[in-house]
Amino acid sequence: MSQGFAPAVELTTPRAVPLEISALSQGLVDCFKSVADPRVERGQWHHLSDILIIAILSTIAGGQGWEAMELYGSGKQAWLSTFLALPNGIPSPDTFRRVMERLHPKQMEAAFENWVRTLVTDLGVQVIAIDGKQLRGSYDRHNRKKCLYLVSAWAADHRLVLGQTKVRDKSNEITAIPALLELLDITGCIVTLDAMGTQKTIAAQIQGANADYILCLKKNHPTLFQQVQTWFETAQTENTLPKSADYTVESGHHRIEKRQVWTIPLSAFPSLHEADGWVGLRTIVIVERTRQLWHKTTHEIQFYLTSLDADHPRIGGAIRQHWGIENSQHWVLDVTFGEDACRVRSMHGPQNLAVLRRFALNALNRESTGKKRSLVQKTRLAAMSDDYMVKVLVAALPELSQSSSPTT
Repeated sequence: MSQGFAPAVELTTPRAVPLEISALSQGLVDCFKSVADPRVERGQWHHLSDILIIAILSTIAGGQGWEAMELYGSGKQAWLSTFLALPNGIPSPDTFRRVMERLHPKQMEAAFENWVRTLVTDLGVQVIAIDGKQLRGSYDRHNRKKCLYLVSAWAADHRLVLGQTKVRDKSNEITAIPALLELLDITGCIVTLDAMGTQKTIAAQIQGANADYILCLKKNHPTLFQQVQTWFETAQTENTLPKSADYTVESGHHRIEKRQVWTIPLSAFPSLHEADGWVGLRTIVIVERTRQLWHKTTHEIQFYLTSLDADHPRIGGAIRQHWGIENSQHWVLDVTFGEDACRVRSMHGPQNLAVLRRFALNALNRESTGKKRSLVQKTRLAAMSDDYMVKVLVAALPELSQSSSPTT
């Protein structure tokens, strides 16, 4: 103890030089540079790029709505002023509202989709789940305006939103899905769809794009559904079912779930109603699920149509991954980002805010440089730490992150 503490040793471990925040902000500007400013020149007190960047950063930090954007900007003004122009300070909540209400949603969605392409170029997307989501808080009873309904594509392997498109209501999902597929490069992918998307024209479109499909078969195709159901029940009764292709048991959250999957070649069925109308149809998939909860046991059987061969190893996994769009996208958007509770409902506000939430979701899912954290923890850390926000932006802009080089 008389000798005191040993002198500190300076470490020279190589580390990566953090990207200049100005370069990251310019990267965000480039993402949305195709979005036209809806304001007349004399009303442009704030730069559109400043408004969009603050709105994006606020959403990443868990902000919900116009007031949260202004609050984030005010709290971080000293930091923001190092890379934003801010000629008249932080925009007011009304400014954020007026601009976001008037930005063209198709331009916002196109900019989002172009950005996503830079993320997935080298990832090798394999399973794309497509499903619709209702923004329940966007209804306007006074003006008789229904809830906004969006159909989105989800890269199940990488937990990324690939794109979205608006539909008038759930019944119009059939027309929205082909439009969304046109925007995506699905070559070599497996596209999974719920019963609403189980249509012959959609199956043909997927096959025409050199992709495969797994479509949920329900009673909206009554004759075909009844034939498959009767075949399965008869095979069970006569004990002629082939060996299942997949059997899994999972436990957690006070439940035990058992899944058994049969993949039956189309040739095993005597004759199926309009089978020739389903382009590329090769296999009927049967999935039996039993969920044992603490107070009850549920049992269900579902049928699927697929263009994959019966011995394809990813059929069961792809069906399981389809529900990731519900658990990892829809649920997270509602719980973490408050999408369902959001009462923004005028003009293009709901649709453009939805784009920002999906941008934030992708960026936060991409960030994996540090300790494994939940999305809620990530949003809170991004709100508190400017350094962590930079890490999220680096993950969201891979082209810029690749340009950084290590030094000592």
